[in-house]
Amino acid sequence: MLLAGCGSLPPRADQAPEFATPSRAALASKLVVEAPGGRLHSAQRRQLLARLDADSPSSDALKRQLAGMTQVAAGQDERVVLHADNAARLLVDGPRTFQAMFAALEAARDTVLLESYIIDDAELAKQFADVLIRKTQAGVRTYVLYDAVGSIGTSKAYFDALRSQGVQVCEYNPLNPLKRPGYWNIVQRDHRKILVVDERLAYTGGINISHVYAEGSAPLAPSRTKEDPGERGWRDTQVELRGPAASALAGLVRQTWQDQGCQGVMPPAAPVARAAGDKVVQVIPTSPDGQPSRIYLSLLTAIDASRSSVHLSMAYFAPGRDMLDALCDASGRGVDVALLLPSVSDFTPVLNAGRSYYAGLLECGVRIYELQGALLHAKTAVIDKVWSTVGSSNMDWLSFARNNEVNVVVLGEDFAGDMDAQFQRDLAASQQVTAQQWAKRPVGDRIKQWFSRLAERLF
Repeated sequence: MLLAGCGSLPPRADQAPEFATPSRAALASKLVVEAPGGRLHSAQRRQLLARLDADSPSSDALKRQLAGMTQVAAGQDERVVLHADNAARLLVDGPRTFQAMFAALEAARDTVLLESYIIDDAELAKQFADVLIRKTQAGVRTYVLYDAVGSIGTSKAYFDALRSQGVQVCEYNPLNPLKRPGYWNIVQRDHRKILVVDERLAYTGGINISHVYAEGSAPLAPSRTKEDPGERGWRDTQVELRGPAASALAGLVRQTWQDQGCQGVMPPAAPVARAAGDKVVQVIPTSPDGQPSRIYLSLLTAIDASRSSVHLSMAYFAPGRDMLDALCDASGRGVDVALLLPSVSDFTPVLNAGRSYYAGLLECGVRIYELQGALLHAKTAVIDKVWSTVGSSNMDWLSFARNNEVNVVVLGEDFAGDMDAQFQRDLAASQQVTAQQWAKRPVGDRIKQWFSRLAERLF
């Protein structure tokens, strides 16, 4: 745990940077856009931006967010890489997500790439195993990458059964250093959740291959109690992507497989997937490779560039001073800043660490809601109703500095509209935390929150 606190995040400026609304030509010069026919040239990039402008009445907000994205990339001597011509569908909770995943697996003809922090051996994961084995026997090349800590409770027999039937299986950073001689790092974990089918259809977000998602978050059984997180439904979010963004996610799984020295050679990458829609997507991977977390920088910059709304849903919320300042600065500019956070958690210390920030957030005008009747596990944001992200990264130290994570950003108002509509539905199932109420919390709660904040870099 002490080693987990050794990472670092880039410091934020004393105040939010000023974002001018750049011209279309200026933005186009700083973008790399991957499409089915290859990279778009300058004129094509300007045409793409013109279409985004036409589709977004709030085009200035979109340009400001794109300017922020280019600033993040410039700080790392890179250019923004976007993927054009995608279809994106928001999936809420486990049942709907797994229904879509199983349908995709049944239709697989060439490859299946599955990377998941948790794969347990309960009934749901056994159904996944059955489908993977059946597709392998039908000639589909199947690969499964799981995290050694996230899946520590899963029996060895589960993965051995997959291997015995021809599924290629690899354990990320095994707990036994002899399984990966020359490199051993127990604190670096693979927290990503990615499924890619035939390199054209992909799923990513916060949902593991776990029984806790089997029932979804609503309606909840009357017997479930507030006190027991394990008896609650889990509220989570996934995104389905068709098109070039799916190829990018496949490339991430391939890279991790290679970096881990996994046995079983993956086939060469297929050509970039065909056009499937009109969505422009950014895929943001992070790993503790000595570089600042791109997800952290992207979210921080998107908040700094906001002018109308910042709506965040976060399972594990221990934001740190810079993120707190960014949220308060946005609220001070008149931005509607609203946070949807858990009322209970499967890891109480981080819940208390997050709550230690409530007084400061409420004082600067941020609205805070705690979801009732379900355990919040989603990691999403929708900003200015044009910039939306779904991913595996929480707003805590491990996600920002120690884990492999992946988020996708979808640009445009229609997907953001779906995201914000879900956010409003979640708020309707939540209880607002007011400054007056919070000032009356018990002394014992204050002490737990204070101690948890001291230790927040450990989780």
